[in-house]
Amino acid sequence: MTSADLALPPQDERTLPAVVLRDIATLPLEQALTELQALIEQHGHVIVVCSRAAPVAVLRRLHTLRSLLESDRIALFSPDLPPLGIAVLARQLRQLGSCDLSPGVLASAGRLLVHYIHSGAVLGSVARLDRIPVNLKQHAKSWMPGSQFAVLAHPQPQLVRLGPEAALDGPEFGTWMLVAKGQLQSDWVTGTLAPSWKVQGLREAPLPAESPSWWGTGKVIEFCTYLPDLSVLYQLVTSVRRGICHWCGIDVIGDRCVFCSATPPSVPAHDSSHDSTRDSSRGISRGAGSRALVRGT
Repeated sequence: MTSADLALPPQDERTLPAVVLRDIATLPLEQALTELQALIEQHGHVIVVCSRAAPVAVLRRLHTLRSLLESDRIALFSPDLPPLGIAVLARQLRQLGSCDLSPGVLASAGRLLVHYIHSGAVLGSVARLDRIPVNLKQHAKSWMPGSQFAVLAHPQPQLVRLGPEAALDGPEFGTWMLVAKGQLQSDWVTGTLAPSWKVQGLREAPLPAESPSWWGTGKVIEFCTYLPDLSVLYQLVTSVRRGICHWCGIDVIGDRCVFCSATPPSVPAHDSSHDSTRDSSRGISRGAGSRALVRGT
């Protein structure tokens, strides 16, 4: 990661530490290349989880480094999540990094786990919110003193004005909730939303530095629900059919290799249940395979 404020505290004793690439966009190119090359040599593969709210210079530098290193051992992953959701997803990958997952499967797991994250915020204004559809009526109400809005950014955009009947569609499975408070006073998330979503636990974290720009205002309380249990995360990932990338030969799940971006060939029908049956019986073992989890913001 390039921002330490998105390196959430470990969820459990097995959660791997994150690596912070400090000042990645402003370091001399040669120094940045040296640092990234050292990570690859130390860990074998590097997974960079990039926020779409990151400055363009950061994203451009990451792609430049990957291109110059000519390496298929660097995965750049940029899911469409708000900053707090990005931090939660990165921590989940850090949890899974202690298990017996190959680098390709671990990197691919992010695209699976993102479907189990509900991420949103309470905002004091939606006048500058451009990542969620805002109609003219809602935009006009945002200029009224005291107006507050509840917004769900993922998995399906939703925006409502706070009031007695305000509600957001929540997860249909047990989750924990993480809350990060900015310059807004409201207890709606902890007092109303969390109970209505039947969250099993609630924790607070500092508001990520990128959140005000992502949401268009510093008057924000960001929230995110997630699956905290490593055994559940592991079962989800290992239950999905795996393939072999025909270009770089790495194990992957899903329709595209996250390291070389090639699409894996189709798996014969008689092999379709092979991985989920075999892998779900392995259980969880410590630290098999070498990889580093890096947050790019």
